[in-house]
Amino acid sequence: MTRRVDTLLAPEIPGDEWKRDTWDDAEFTEAAVVEKSPRKRRVFKWFVFVAAWLLVIAVLIGGSIGWWYIRQVNPSGDPQQTVSFAVTPTDTLQSVSVRLQDAKVITNARVFRFYVDHKGGLKLTPGNYQLHPRDHMGNLMRVLNTPPAATYRKVTFPEGFTLTQMGKRVERDLPGLSAADFAAATRLPEIRSTLQPPGGTSLEGLLFPDTYQVAGNESAAQIVVRMVALMDRVGRQENIEARAIELSNQIGVPISPYQVIVVASMIEREAKFEVDRGKIARVIYNRLALGMPLGIDATLCYDEPAGTPFGTCKAAPSPYNTYLNAGLPPTPIASPGKASIEAALNPSPNPSLGDPLCQGLAAGTPCEYLYYVVADADGHHVFAVTLDQHNANVAKARDAGLLDQ
Repeated sequence: MTRRVDTLLAPEIPGDEWKRDTWDDAEFTEAAVVEKSPRKRRVFKWFVFVAAWLLVIAVLIGGSIGWWYIRQVNPSGDPQQTVSFAVTPTDTLQSVSVRLQDAKVITNARVFRFYVDHKGGLKLTPGNYQLHPRDHMGNLMRVLNTPPAATYRKVTFPEGFTLTQMGKRVERDLPGLSAADFAAATRLPEIRSTLQPPGGTSLEGLLFPDTYQVAGNESAAQIVVRMVALMDRVGRQENIEARAIELSNQIGVPISPYQVIVVASMIEREAKFEVDRGKIARVIYNRLALGMPLGIDATLCYDEPAGTPFGTCKAAPSPYNTYLNAGLPPTPIASPGKASIEAALNPSPNPSLGDPLCQGLAAGTPCEYLYYVVADADGHHVFAVTLDQHNANVAKARDAGLLDQ
């Protein structure tokens, strides 16, 4: 019995002796598969799991950094109102980036330097630059790479503006320049007009009102020089020197080229319509010839503090009070345009003897324009040759609500 079992368990194979090893043992093989293989798989799975999480974390961190960088380069929201930023001769990218951050033009100086370094760099030129805070760094870089001399802004000075009004317009339209800068420039002794009288120091009325293209690197003094030069040129075009002599001979009162500008400034502030300019000029010259005070309302408050009531100005003993003083005021009261200068050089003729205004005059009384007053809400004027005519016109203007009662 025992022999049979042994034979069944280990049969003899002719010519070859059967060799047993541990892998032939079913119990051992099962144990190896069951105990060792799952351990290797678990290690592999953990490796994959950790690697996947590390990748996700890396992506999240990278995305966050990328999103943060983008927001530094291009902040959310719209760019803010323009501010003036000055680059000095000693500035570097480092100093500029720090000052841009301090001024809240950019949010991060280091990112700005990194961006600039990777976008070709900055070539800094001293001057004033107009920048939009929170704008894309590419736009800021483009502006800073454009020399101020290559950038222009427009500023318009309307006819009839005073130096003070011009200074305020400069401050409003030319960032980087102030009204104080402009006022100081008009007082520089080296800036003079060919129309200024000897010893004259004021440039009031001698800066031509016009629209100017101003480069980003221009100073207030350079702007004033340009404006004075343009007024001088207009004077030459109008042949103001020779025509002032002719005018003096015509009216019998010496009038200098500078005084022509003084008259033109009063016409500019008084007349709203072309048809009135020449007649107002004639009234002024007729009164000068007769030694009458000019009675020009526009001159009264010129040298008084802003907001001074008209009645106070009219009573003030100022040299610009043309009700109290005969003759012209000492300076122009504003900058006249070309039309007013032409009117000052070419006053309208007095009314002809057949004009209704000349009827009823005493024998030998010249028929001359001596008075005018506003006639309608648009600003037209009505003219008179006698005080009675003028008083009647004033009463009509008051009844229409055109004058203070």
